[in-house]
Amino acid sequence: MTTHAAEADLGLAGQAEELRSGRVTSVALVQASLGRIEATRASLNAFRCVRADAALAEAEEADRRLAAGERLPLLGVPVAVKDDTDVAGLPTRFGCAGDIPPATAHGEAVRRLRAAGAIVVGKTNSCELGQWPFTEGHAFGATRNPWNPDHTPGGSSGGSAAAVAAGLVPAALGSDGAGSIRIPAAWTHLVGIKPQRGRVAVHPYDDCFEGLTVNGPLARTVADAALLLDAVSGAHAREGFRLPSLDASAAARRDPGRLRVALAWRPPFTATPTPLHPGIRRAVTALADTLARLGHTVEEARPRYGLIGLSFLPRATAGIAAYADRHPDPALLDPRTRSATRTGHRLGGRALRAARAREAHQHRRIGALFAAYDVILTPTTAAPPPRVGTFDGLPAWRTDLMMAAACPYAWPWNVLGWPAVNVPAGFTGDGLPVGAQLLGPGGGEERLVSLAAQLEDDRRWYERRPPHEEG
Repeated sequence: MTTHAAEADLGLAGQAEELRSGRVTSVALVQASLGRIEATRASLNAFRCVRADAALAEAEEADRRLAAGERLPLLGVPVAVKDDTDVAGLPTRFGCAGDIPPATAHGEAVRRLRAAGAIVVGKTNSCELGQWPFTEGHAFGATRNPWNPDHTPGGSSGGSAAAVAAGLVPAALGSDGAGSIRIPAAWTHLVGIKPQRGRVAVHPYDDCFEGLTVNGPLARTVADAALLLDAVSGAHAREGFRLPSLDASAAARRDPGRLRVALAWRPPFTATPTPLHPGIRRAVTALADTLARLGHTVEEARPRYGLIGLSFLPRATAGIAAYADRHPDPALLDPRTRSATRTGHRLGGRALRAARAREAHQHRRIGALFAAYDVILTPTTAAPPPRVGTFDGLPAWRTDLMMAAACPYAWPWNVLGWPAVNVPAGFTGDGLPVGAQLLGPGGGEERLVSLAAQLEDDRRWYERRPPHEEG
């Protein structure tokens, strides 16, 4: 049997292979994961709730199935999901305080995870209703970054990112409505995939946040992220999406060919200054140089974003309002949430309909760049991860301005519904992780995954681990 430290090091695909070969048991993997979660409750605070007894019972059953010769992609492997995702018997608190009733059924993504054999060990922390690029709140405290616990891991999938970066689980699901997978992936040195809208079901929260939000994986390697994406891909019968099938794992093993890459430094208009941190510029420039050395054509270019923020704001705030209106005691919500809810109610009529109607035009205008280029490369964020507490006590308008300044690059791809992949780009001078986005047109996940895997083969970012990892 492998040691606990080695188990944490295997990754998702590695753990699945060890289980199939009989070199480790699911009970051992789940026990090790639960032990690391417990050991980091005070230091990282990645999990909102843990399914210790249920997960161990499921691990015993997985070992029986493996011994009987059953084989599934993730049979017996421990994973985590974000606390905006329904797991039967657990409340879906989504970062909120209050008495939230338990979900009566699994969400579709969890159902598919379980059908692939994975064992959900718990639900990870998210900021309240997924609004901010930090994972802090009065309901659960602050989730911290394994690379430096004085800093946030990002948000809103910060709990999932911290859990994977620290080796508590080999991979986790997050969700992304304005960068909420890619931002924490960038700030914790992970691969984070925002799939095409409709690729991974959000049921029972269909058309989640007016089509902005999708579910997707966070992992240390492209292969692990691809494996998790393949496991959860597919729409619920009630959802209107019917996309061509995806084989992200095969794409991760495939050479991407020679691609034309547009390096885009300028973010869309946000009505606030968005200075790019010099350490991030250096890191993304080095990544662009790597792409050129690998044979790709890299040129600076500028997507025609237009005033895409006018489409984002009504959709985002209407989504917040829809969730907040279901809360059993809205007085418990953060004052900034209540402010966004009021805005969502004001913009929920004509402005929201106009925002949704503009999407086809935005596809044509921004997508015109893909006539000349295959992939767009941008920084994932303009700033490295802020310190924990940076946003404490700020009014809504000040929080929004600071958030827009730090994270101006990710959210347009949520408006478009197109795929994006964060890859680790390096570190600032004081050791904080930063990332870069690979952006594609509709249905472009496989090309992005192939290119990310090629970069990973060259840069081997998975070899560098956080000093605060628990093994």
